[in-house]
Amino acid sequence: MHEMALMGDILQLVEKDAISRGINQIDKIELVVGDLSNALPDALEMAFEVFRARNISRLSDRAQLIIITESARARCTVCNYEYEPEARLTICPECRLPSGILTAGETFKIQSYEGS
Repeated sequence: MHEMALMGDILQLVEKDAISRGINQIDKIELVVGDLSNALPDALEMAFEVFRARNISRLSDRAQLIIITESARARCTVCNYEYEPEARLTICPECRLPSGILTAGETFKIQSYEGS
């Protein structure tokens, strides 16, 4: 489960920024996780709970993880049809050519965090 390592990296980044801003504890972290980002939201939530329970970072005991999911979107480079792909490589449902490019759904980022 690589989500444990991902969450560790997220917490390190947030903690480093929090220290530079004089924030002693983190109360909320918002992540954007795309459908095709190769990160599982449930596993990220579980990893967050493990870190919070073990007091490994500056997470307060009431800290929350908010995950904003980003739906996958693609656009056909031949006919410009926009659609929701089920995988990275897909056939355009309009012209039936394998010419779609992803326009959304691969995002994995820290949107924001709050603390005191």
